[in-house]
Amino acid sequence: MRFASLLALLLASPALAAEPKNVLLVIADDLGMQVGCYGDKSARTPNIDALAASGTRYTNGFASVASCSPSRATILTGMPTHQCGQYGLAHATHNAHTFKNVKGLPALLAPAGYRSGVVAKLHVQPKECYPFDEEIADGGRNPVTVAEKAKKFITGCGDKPFFLLVGFTDPHRAKTGFANEAKYPAGVPADKFEPKSLPLPNHLPDQPEVREDLAEYYQSVTRLDHGVGLLQKVLEETGKSKDTLVIFLSDNGIPFPGAKTTLYDAGVHLPLIVKKPGQKAGVVNTAMASWTDVAPTVLDWAGVKPVAAMPGRSLLPGLEQENPEGWDEVYGSHQQHEVTMYYPMRMVRTKSHKLIVNLANGLEYPSAGDLWESPTWQGVLKRGDKMLGKRPTADFLHRPKLELYDIVADPDEVKNLADDPKHADTVKALRDKLQAWRKATNDPWLVKDKHE
Repeated sequence: MRFASLLALLLASPALAAEPKNVLLVIADDLGMQVGCYGDKSARTPNIDALAASGTRYTNGFASVASCSPSRATILTGMPTHQCGQYGLAHATHNAHTFKNVKGLPALLAPAGYRSGVVAKLHVQPKECYPFDEEIADGGRNPVTVAEKAKKFITGCGDKPFFLLVGFTDPHRAKTGFANEAKYPAGVPADKFEPKSLPLPNHLPDQPEVREDLAEYYQSVTRLDHGVGLLQKVLEETGKSKDTLVIFLSDNGIPFPGAKTTLYDAGVHLPLIVKKPGQKAGVVNTAMASWTDVAPTVLDWAGVKPVAAMPGRSLLPGLEQENPEGWDEVYGSHQQHEVTMYYPMRMVRTKSHKLIVNLANGLEYPSAGDLWESPTWQGVLKRGDKMLGKRPTADFLHRPKLELYDIVADPDEVKNLADDPKHADTVKALRDKLQAWRKATNDPWLVKDKHE
């Protein structure tokens, strides 16, 4: 009896108790590759760059879909949008829902004793799929307020492990521009950018209003970066940096035509930075990492078994490697953005090629409301531009069933090789991979694609 009592006492001793393994998941809203550590010399992102320098920066991080709610659902469930059911936007008349039998990270972590919270943007539903213990509303553009609310949540968890999602609203478009004219606390950067000096993405025309639009976007990115820095300070101040896994990524690409809502690289090839306590610093990892890998990674860190239906896997085993084996392709799935924007697509992307299957290619490609109203797209319409950057506008709006791109030779994705007999074997091999993935993830849209 004495031994049993002593053993129980020792196991209960704080000195022997396992350290909590916390998670801070930071999601930027519509951030593309306009980040210093990803090679953009115009971007002013010292805090994101510092996070990358202290952890692992993935050069091949890919969202599964370039639409806000579907992408966030994929991140939180580990399932592509056609599998988890979040086909489109959650808010207003769009009203898309995740399937009620699907469990997001808050539900999966709760049995392990985790307290979950979200600060600012969540943008998925219903509550039973994402039962956060605290939903702390905020617009997400004020980095000081976001950091204060994050700190309050973390300190309120006490000794319990936490899962905290911080959803910044920047650099998403506002009703007009990027909300740069709003009043922010002292110390929040309000950097102005010279439009003529900015690098022009390959999917945009070189016009004055486009460059002015980009300058506003870059300013919004600096505000986001400041928020990332404040969150790092919160972890230090609360003593949680030594036991918190930090994941930073974006839900989809830059909020401009040719990127957001598409499965082109401008829409889905995005920043991904992971920092595990005690890891080797400054790792640059070339693995093809998908947002479907985020949930398995969080569960792995927390010691929770992943859901069998999840097609992704944990990034942690290869986190400190530059080129881990077996990470050779990622997949994409899109149904709609707004409820009026039905245009189902599927994608498989390797380090050398991309295949897109447009399942309703007879339709004209739809535009998101914020992109339609932007100065950039309105300028294209007013002038009747024949080219949208390096891609013909007609090709952007009217697409074939199959698109195949040699990413190495054609990184702009403008030369479709799908009908070239020389690339027939590549098309077949990629279609076979895509078909197998779609079957494994119970894709309801298989009925729209007769490929065997």
